[in-house]
Amino acid sequence: MSDFTSNFWSVFITILSVAGIAACLLLLWVTARKKVPFQSDNTTGHVWDGDLREMNNPLPLWWVGLFILTVVFSVGYLVAYPGLGTFAGTLGWTQQGEYDDEVAHANQALAPLYADFAATSPDKLAGNAKAMAIGERLFMNNCAQCHGSDARGSKGFPNLSDSDWLHGGTPDKIKETITLGRIGQMPPMAAAVGTPDEVKNLANYVLSLSGSPHDSLRAGLGKSKFGVCAACHGVGGKGNPALGAPNLSDDTWLHGWGVEAITAMVNSGKVNQMPAQADKLTEAQIHVLTAYVWGLSNKPSTATVSK
Repeated sequence: MSDFTSNFWSVFITILSVAGIAACLLLLWVTARKKVPFQSDNTTGHVWDGDLREMNNPLPLWWVGLFILTVVFSVGYLVAYPGLGTFAGTLGWTQQGEYDDEVAHANQALAPLYADFAATSPDKLAGNAKAMAIGERLFMNNCAQCHGSDARGSKGFPNLSDSDWLHGGTPDKIKETITLGRIGQMPPMAAAVGTPDEVKNLANYVLSLSGSPHDSLRAGLGKSKFGVCAACHGVGGKGNPALGAPNLSDDTWLHGWGVEAITAMVNSGKVNQMPAQADKLTEAQIHVLTAYVWGLSNKPSTATVSK
């Protein structure tokens, strides 16, 4: 790990780059000075296949000039652009800067398109076919990697097409989640619950809250242990959107269902993160994406086509 936090690689790359250029110059100098013995017929005396003779002609001037030009260009490039370890180059060019410029240019070009949607609330915008076509593309490019192209999610990634929301499913909450991201944390609770057998009892009680198959005897024994969970999930396990604590009384399971899955959650806890999109998307893009996500689980109040 120390290799990545020290200046070793910077020095190594610098030495390698400079040595490569120096080697090219040395090769050119050596070949220019070396005189190959030749015969009176201007050959080196090497013969292949009986009649193929190697001539002793000097390198063409255009080839030598091109070689020198390549070396000069490489030196100029390393002075102007990053390439010598940590040296940033005299022009100050960076990949991040180039990317930011391209994104800014693209956003500027698209601004008039999104301006048509800015004054429309997300619930109304969800009925706009043109806006939803753009929203779908934004979703595919930025959200589908985790939530799936159909927005139904998978283990550890919420389903956005149903009505079950950890932090609330209003347009404002959806926009807040997209903009700022979310960090959900379930701390390990086994020490507070008790023995492994008591954890298993608690897991059965949690399953009983949603009417899922469970051991009723163990569930009865585990009810008293649910107090350590109620602080976040509520007395009846209905969840708490303010904390992002899931509803345990429905039949939606984000990280797996069954005694083993719940026991593992109590024992080890879980940390989930939804990355913030404010640095990737403009406010107008987030507005359209919010409308698209809201529309996945809601019937749009208006169906219009923007002209």
